[in-house]
Amino acid sequence: MFVPEGNLGVLVDRARDGARPLLVEWPETGVPREWTGNEIEAEADAIARGLLRRGLERGERAAIAGANSAQYLCVYLAIMRAGLVAVPVNTRLPDATIEYVLHDSGARLALTDGVERSRIARLELPNVCLEDRGEMEALRDPGSFDSVRPERDEVAMFLYTSGSTGRPKGVPLTHYGHRWVIAHRFQPGVDYRRQRMLVAAPLYHMNALAVCKFALASGASVVLLPRFSAERYIAAIERFRCTWLTSVPTMLALVSQREAQLARTDLSSVESVRMGSAPVTGDLLGRIAHWFPGARIQIGYGTTEAGPVVFGPHPDGLPAPPLSLGVAHPAIDLRLVRGSDRGACEGVLEMRCPALMPGYHNLPEKTEEVMTEDGYYRTGDVMRRDADGFFFFVGRDDGMFVCNGENVYPEEVEHLLEAHPSVAQACVVPVDDPVRGQMPVGFVVAAPGETVDEAVLKTYAIARGPAYQHPRHVFVREALPLAGTNKIDRRELALEAKHRMAERGAGGETGT
Repeated sequence: MFVPEGNLGVLVDRARDGARPLLVEWPETGVPREWTGNEIEAEADAIARGLLRRGLERGERAAIAGANSAQYLCVYLAIMRAGLVAVPVNTRLPDATIEYVLHDSGARLALTDGVERSRIARLELPNVCLEDRGEMEALRDPGSFDSVRPERDEVAMFLYTSGSTGRPKGVPLTHYGHRWVIAHRFQPGVDYRRQRMLVAAPLYHMNALAVCKFALASGASVVLLPRFSAERYIAAIERFRCTWLTSVPTMLALVSQREAQLARTDLSSVESVRMGSAPVTGDLLGRIAHWFPGARIQIGYGTTEAGPVVFGPHPDGLPAPPLSLGVAHPAIDLRLVRGSDRGACEGVLEMRCPALMPGYHNLPEKTEEVMTEDGYYRTGDVMRRDADGFFFFVGRDDGMFVCNGENVYPEEVEHLLEAHPSVAQACVVPVDDPVRGQMPVGFVVAAPGETVDEAVLKTYAIARGPAYQHPRHVFVREALPLAGTNKIDRRELALEAKHRMAERGAGGETGT
């Protein structure tokens, strides 16, 4: 039985899974390589000993920057085993922001791949290249290692938020809190040792890290891609007979557009499809169900600040309605807050659990903004709870904008647009307007074989939703841009909307 006490860097049950292949690394060039539990453990121990031999002391930070790899995962485990704090760095951030993250975290050492080393080399920070055989041999100190036994509130890692509203915020997360997460993800009656999980989301993000850690602890195996590509993601399903697909929704939206490749690929191994970290639409659920008819489709939910254990199945076995996140997990405290009402059926989700961060790093004022006096974290996500206790995502409280005096949640408009048969994917952003305050502008990707008509979509939206929330302009794109966590880059689209409207000479339309 997996217990919360212990070091987050020690996950593999050597007696049970040491000789089994737990990781398949499929680089973009070269052949796949399998790693057994014992190989992962030996590598993590050797690197942990080497880090301490370099003079790093308990509680100091070590950064990791690079594409997904087995070496990245071993280094991540090793840092925590040594009593240090791991700082996975979002490599899609601009150079200046990466420099800020390294400075803000107080990193004493950076471990990078070759690409990221060139970006970090200009900084006065010791660096080891994970792809340089000589440097890694110099770092390793092979031998057994007694991992540090952390205190209950000892920090294991810093994850930095995406920074969509400013500089990224450092989120300290504890050994106990995220071993608690792993322990509470186990489901009774599931033989995890026969599962093979496909991971292509970046390891600097909570989504991929949590899946990999749970897989190692449960005895499941991971197929790890260096980065996401819809073509290679589909190919990996057949080549490695993957049973669990893990992703953010945008990734599977791109996968579902490759209809010809999907049609000629054997997808029969897939038993479970889990999406998290961003909203899911009914149209996307339908497309996934079409291509993976034998799979259980789950919509996950979590936050960097409080972890991925939030919702679960109904205790009476009631089936989850479409787009539901599930009911409140029995191990955590949840409430919906609207104004002074802390028992609302619709409002901002607040949560409290052992995985909750102790507070943002070096940001006491930001911490005070999101933490309540009784220890709940204000997620900023607006949720609705139905009569059976199932929760549904409505939109972001801070993503909401006002048009003609009415609150508009972009996700609601996106769901409406994606219900149209010509639309595969949609994103709605606010644009300043002198009459309305702000107005919705839509970007859409056409469904395969379909043509998008802007006037038809606008009429469709007005007929099926409040007139104030329909997109005043609709622009067609071949694909929606992605930010560093494979979520849609709303900031880039907002800038594009402004520029496109200026080209149209459309400062706004009269009427609603």
